[in-house]
Amino acid sequence: MNVSQEASALLERLDPSAPLVDRHRWLMDTLAWVRGDESDPQACVARVGQLLEAARSMEAWPGRWRQWWIAFTSDVDVAPFLADHGFAPRTSFLSEFGHRLRRKLLPGTPETTDLADLFDLLLPSSFDRRWLLALDTATLNDARTLLFSDEASTPATSSRWSTVLLDGLTFCVGQIVATGFASEIRVRMDAAARRNRPFHTLPPLLEALRHAVQTFGPRTAQAQAASEALRLQLDACRQAAYTVYGHLEEHGVSVGIVFRLRQLRERIVRARQLMDCLLSTRPERATAALLADLAQVGQENRSIRALVASSSHLTAAKVAERSAESGEHYITRDRQGYRDMLGKAAGGGALLGLTTWAKFLLYPLGLSAFWLGFAAGLNYAVSFVVIQLLHWTVATKQPAVTAPAMVARLRDIRQAGALKGFVDEVANLFRSQIAAILGNVGLVIPVVALISTLLYLAHGAHMIDADKARHVLHDMDVLGPSALFAAFTGVLLFASSIVAGWVENWFVFHKLDSALAHNPRFSRWLGADRAARWGRFMRANVSGLAANISLGLMLGLIPAFASFFGLGLDIRHVTLSAGQVTAAALALGPEVLHDPAFWRAVAGVAVIGPINLTVSFYLAFRLALRARGISGVNRQRIAAGLRQRLRRAPLSFVLPPRATDDERVDDLPAGEPDEQQAKDEAPRHG
Repeated sequence: MNVSQEASALLERLDPSAPLVDRHRWLMDTLAWVRGDESDPQACVARVGQLLEAARSMEAWPGRWRQWWIAFTSDVDVAPFLADHGFAPRTSFLSEFGHRLRRKLLPGTPETTDLADLFDLLLPSSFDRRWLLALDTATLNDARTLLFSDEASTPATSSRWSTVLLDGLTFCVGQIVATGFASEIRVRMDAAARRNRPFHTLPPLLEALRHAVQTFGPRTAQAQAASEALRLQLDACRQAAYTVYGHLEEHGVSVGIVFRLRQLRERIVRARQLMDCLLSTRPERATAALLADLAQVGQENRSIRALVASSSHLTAAKVAERSAESGEHYITRDRQGYRDMLGKAAGGGALLGLTTWAKFLLYPLGLSAFWLGFAAGLNYAVSFVVIQLLHWTVATKQPAVTAPAMVARLRDIRQAGALKGFVDEVANLFRSQIAAILGNVGLVIPVVALISTLLYLAHGAHMIDADKARHVLHDMDVLGPSALFAAFTGVLLFASSIVAGWVENWFVFHKLDSALAHNPRFSRWLGADRAARWGRFMRANVSGLAANISLGLMLGLIPAFASFFGLGLDIRHVTLSAGQVTAAALALGPEVLHDPAFWRAVAGVAVIGPINLTVSFYLAFRLALRARGISGVNRQRIAAGLRQRLRRAPLSFVLPPRATDDERVDDLPAGEPDEQQAKDEAPRHG
C-alpha cells in the first residue's frame, strides 16, 4: 500500500458517531501516521499534504469531518487547556512533584474529556514540535480552507475561535493575578513594585481587550491598542515579580517561592502567545506555533528532573554562596595563615585521637549494628562540634566549602586579573590542604600512641587487642576496597556541606536568629542579653553545627544501614584511619614493622586522604559551577594559567609565599562571552 492509499484508508475510518474513545484513537492514529519514524520533519509535512489531497478527493469527507469536529469540541473544553496546559495544577512544588511522578508511573487513556491528558497522547514526542514548526504557509492555508472553511466564512463561526482564545486568556490572566496577590510573593516585592500595583490593573485591561475584539473585531486598530496596553502591563507584572529574587538572595531562598515565580513568568509568556493567536494577521501560522510550544511544554511538564533543576537553581546558588563564605576561612594566603592552619589542624588531629579511642571503647559494649552506628555517629558529631567551637579544623571537611569559594573567582573570569586571582586561589587551596592534612595526621598519630602506651602502663593492655589490630590492618589494606570506601566518604563529606548550606538558608529565611533574640518567650526565659547572644551565636555557627552533626551521624549510621541491606559499604576517613592504624601497630608491637600487612595499611591511609579530598572537592566544584551559571567558562585559559604557574613557581602549590615572591600569572586574552552563563542568568534578571 503506497502513501496515498494509506492516507485514504486512514481518512475512511473517520466516524463522527463513534464512541468518544474511538474518535480520540482515530486522531491519535492519524498523528502517529504523520509522525512516521520521527526522522525528517519535511517527510511529516509531505504526509500532511497527502492527507489533505486525499480528503479533497472524497466528496463526503468534509461533511463527516465537520460533524466529527463538533462532537470533539463538545466533549472537551479547549479554553482551559490553552491557559493551563504545562502548568502545575497546584501552586506547591511538592504537589507538582507528586503529580509528575504519578504521570511517569501511571499510563494515560484516550477515554477522557480532559484535553490536557489527551494532548499528551496525541503529541507525545519531542519530534512533534519540529514537524509542527516545519509546516509551510501553503500547507497551513490548505488545511484551514479544507477543515475550517465554514469558521472562516461567517462572522458567527469566526468569532467562536476568538471567544475560545479570549476565555483562555482570561483564565491565564486570572492565575497571574492570583499569584501576584499571594502574600508570600507580595510581601517580598520591593516597595516601588508594591506602590505601582501592577497586578491590580490587569483585569480591567483584559476586559478592555475583550470589548474591543467583540465590538470591532480581532484585527482592528482598537483591538491592537488594547492588546498593546495589556502587553505592557504584563511586562510590568513580570518586572515586579523579579524584584522578589532580590529579597530571596538577601534573606534566604524557598524552593516553593521560586517555583511559583517561574510559573508566573511562564504564564505571562502564555498570555502573550494567546494574544498573538487572537490578533495575528496569519492565524494559521500563529496557531501552529502555539501547538508546537504546547507540545514542548507537555514534554517538559512530564520531566521530574526539569522541575527539580528549574526550581532548585536559585537554592543551589544560595547554598553554594553560603559555602563560599564559609570556605574563605579555610584558605590560607600567607605564611602566617599557613602556620595558623597547621596549629588549627594539629588541634583537630589531637582531638580526633581521643575520638579514635572512644570509637574502640564502643565495641566491647556488644551493641546491635544500628545502636553501634548511632553511638559512633554521636562520637564523631560531638568531636567535630568541639573542634568547630575551639576554632580548630578537620582537613577533609575543607574541600566541600572551599570549592564554591574558588568558583566565586571564576564569575568574572573575563575581567583583567581574574585569571591570576583564580590561579592564586588554586595554589592557596593546595597549600591549605597540605597544611591541614599534615596537622591532622601529624597529631593524631602521637596522641593515639600516647593513649595506647598509657593504657598499657596502667592496665597491661593497649587500646585494642591483637585480633582487633589485625582486623584493622586488613580493613585498611591498600589492595582492598579502601579506595572505594574513601570515595564514598568523600560523597558524605560533600553531602554534609549541602546539609549545612540548606540549614543555614532555612535558618536565615525564617529569621530564626531574630526570633531567638527578640521573641518574648525566649527573652523571659534567657534574659534579653543572653537571648541576643544566642541569636548571634546561632547565626554565626548554624552552618558549621549542621555540617558537623550531619557528617558525624552519616559516618556512623550509613555503614550500619548499608550492612542491613547487604551493601557492605564502610567509611574511610584519613585522620581516623591513621589513628586506627597507629593503635593497631602499638597493639602488635615492634615486630609489626616487618609485617607486609602493616605497610599495605599505611599505603591505604596514604591513598585515602587524596581520595577524600578529591571527591568532595570535585562534587562541590561542579555544583558551584552549575549554580553560578558558569558551566561554559573557557577551561583552556584556566588550564594555561595553571601550567604557567607550575613552570614559574611550582613550590607555590606546597609552601607559603614570602613577602617578596613574585608569582605573577599574566592574564591571557579574554575569551568569548559565556553563552551558557548568559542563558542561565537570563531568567533571574529578566
